[in-house]
Amino acid sequence: MLIMLYYFFSLLIFLIFILIGVAFFTLLERKI
Repeated sequence: MLIMLYYFFSLLIFLIFILIGVAFFTLLERKI
């Protein structure tokens, strides 16, 4: 149970980092 929770949280953090990266990249594209 604890391992599943840890896996879920790591996946959630990974998705959040991907969203932040995509948002930052789009902002750089708009500036250029």
